[in-house]
Amino acid sequence: MSRLQVSRRRLLTGVAAAGGVAAFAGPWRYTRVYAQGAAKPIRIGITSDATGQYANSGASDRRGMQMAIAEANARGGVLGRKIEFVHLDTETTPATGSRVAERMITRENCGFLIGAIHSGVANAISQVAQKYGVIYLNTNSSAPSEAGANCHRTKFVWDANGTNFAKASVKAAIEKFGKKWVLLTNDYVWGHSTAAATKALLKEYGGQMAEEILVPQGTRDFSSQLLKIQQINPGVVAAAIGGDDQKAMRQQIAQLGMGNKPVWLNNQQDWPDVYGLPLDNLFGMFGTTWYYNLDLPGVAEFVKRYQAMFPDTAMRVPGNVFYNGYWATRELFAAIERAGSTNNIKVIKALEGHKMSARDRMQHHDAWIDPVTHQVQQTIYQATANVGTKDKDDMFKIIANTSPQEAMDSDAAGACKLESYEATPTFDA
Repeated sequence: MSRLQVSRRRLLTGVAAAGGVAAFAGPWRYTRVYAQGAAKPIRIGITSDATGQYANSGASDRRGMQMAIAEANARGGVLGRKIEFVHLDTETTPATGSRVAERMITRENCGFLIGAIHSGVANAISQVAQKYGVIYLNTNSSAPSEAGANCHRTKFVWDANGTNFAKASVKAAIEKFGKKWVLLTNDYVWGHSTAAATKALLKEYGGQMAEEILVPQGTRDFSSQLLKIQQINPGVVAAAIGGDDQKAMRQQIAQLGMGNKPVWLNNQQDWPDVYGLPLDNLFGMFGTTWYYNLDLPGVAEFVKRYQAMFPDTAMRVPGNVFYNGYWATRELFAAIERAGSTNNIKVIKALEGHKMSARDRMQHHDAWIDPVTHQVQQTIYQATANVGTKDKDDMFKIIANTSPQEAMDSDAAGACKLESYEATPTFDA
């Protein structure tokens, strides 16, 4: 856990130091800045979990944002303005997410909101952000509804969603491992919408859903669900289980010797959920958007920057959650520079349709921000355990990649109805 980890509901205001790590300052910072006649800082509200099911991922998400902020400040800021950030714990709870977003905008003077793991929390934050016209970057929540029915003009979705990951894996898994499937689903919006995407693809490619087992958030004992799976004896279990729930599930499956049969297909594998687990817990196949050991230009240098900035964190290499937090924040700053302004409509237009090269993003295919749904369309990777590795950090073996065109969520465009520019309140940070 990073030394920048915050306690429950504790407010932190930070200014990223020019040399690297973030330095924290109190309200007196404004008095000094204005007394010097410097430009007003740009305030970023970091809306990530520090407690709850996704606390580990929330910490990784923040580290990505903090590194992007530190690098921007080391270059002199954005439009000549330094970047400050405020973090409040969203607690993996939608109601808290709403309160945090409201406070950051109305009391903490944040001009942009960044962060989320839980899709229900992200949806709650985005409704508040749209009400005020504040741009919100949903960095890491993956429900298809985030770029579909719950899209907003001010919201941009940086992670791949459950449909993207399912399109990259379901057809091949049916062909290789059989048509009889069980779905194991976290009982909230991400789980339900991801399972719906899997069901549609099963129907399209001739698979059979023997049963869907719903798993409440916060489940730590999976014995009843695993017994039912043994009784059904499917060829594949498609799991949409996240955070600490997934860690507990993986440990119990390994203890029961069920890791090899049936085949486990985890829709998406976030790095903080498995980092440090024994490799026998990392059974099956799973999706991700990035891996720290990809043989691509820039990856090794990126990892070194991470390790230099966070020398004390137990997670010695960055994963997909850090990657998303970093790139969302970096591209926000680049969009402000392209717009030449912090006016929300100008920045939104600078983000919509923006293309990002594979080389810059350290992926295999070029990425872009879909102007219709505001989701980043990007490479999807399929991975499995890197059995036999002598490097404890090198846990994944990448076995395939899918282009954004092949993995695109075609249903999102029909479900998403972005507010017009005119109906979106004007906001300038």
